[in-house]
Amino acid sequence: MASFGRFIRLAFGVCTLLLLVMAAPASAQQVNPTASSVKEQQLLQELNRIQGRVSIPDQRSGVLEQPQGREWREFRDVTLRWIGGIAIIGMTALIMIFYLTRGMVRLESGRSGRTIVRFNVFERFVHWMTATCFIILAISGLNITFGRPLLLPLIGFEAFSEWSQWAKYAHNYLSFPFTLGVVLIFLMWIGGNIPNKVDIEWAKRGGGLFGHDHPPANRFNGGQKAIYWIVVIGGGLVAATGYALMFPFYGTGIEGMQIAQVVHSIVAVLFVAAMLAHIYIGTIGMEGAFEAMGTGEVDVNWAREHHSLWFDQETARAGPNDGQSRPATEAAE
Repeated sequence: MASFGRFIRLAFGVCTLLLLVMAAPASAQQVNPTASSVKEQQLLQELNRIQGRVSIPDQRSGVLEQPQGREWREFRDVTLRWIGGIAIIGMTALIMIFYLTRGMVRLESGRSGRTIVRFNVFERFVHWMTATCFIILAISGLNITFGRPLLLPLIGFEAFSEWSQWAKYAHNYLSFPFTLGVVLIFLMWIGGNIPNKVDIEWAKRGGGLFGHDHPPANRFNGGQKAIYWIVVIGGGLVAATGYALMFPFYGTGIEGMQIAQVVHSIVAVLFVAAMLAHIYIGTIGMEGAFEAMGTGEVDVNWAREHHSLWFDQETARAGPNDGQSRPATEAAE
């Protein structure tokens, strides 16, 4: 009987052990993977983000997901492309329509053969340094937004990767001379770019771009003053937000960087659109305008037609025989 009792106890123990082993997987399978405690949306609502612990010093790298990230991605991939496309293509279309209907703004009285100094060497150097950097920054920046859908299918992955890498280098390093140029432009020309009543009258008369009207203007007319403030304010914003993105997490968290990217990109595409109009007027849009930043001197008749108040001030200050206004051949020498 004692042996039989031990047998019964042993058999009962084995059966109990088998039941426990079989029950373990069954109980594990009862965990509901879609329960609210593990739902992503529930976690986002409760914690406003999904994050974990990391071993590196920057604990902010432990943030895996946050609601604003989805909004930022939607802006970058959809909204920004619409804003940039409308602004840049729209401005290009307006310029083409204006050129086809109005053509180049010609000198009404022709060239006089005499020139007057408009910008000195230093002013032109700062202008062209800033302009060159801006063009490269614009092309490399637009590549970030439009390169993948437009350029990648044309040149392939390998070429696009190589191009984008060098474009990023150029975008980062040329930001420094561009910022310096914006600061110098602000300091050089602030005195001549304060809006006044003359600019209001100039704007009412269309800036002389329509018909044969030539409203009086100082050294910088109303349109040039608008470009000046676009460069100063827009350039300052893209520089400040660009450095926040270039040196991440030094002064802000990930939410601040997302805001910086939104501001940087919107201001940048609007900046590009405005500069297209500036480039047009300064080249093929107006006869004699490019010479102001090309040689630094403009024809006397150009100065009299487009900046009559400034021309009168310069001639009154210079006197008749000091060489301020002289034959074009002498100016070239």
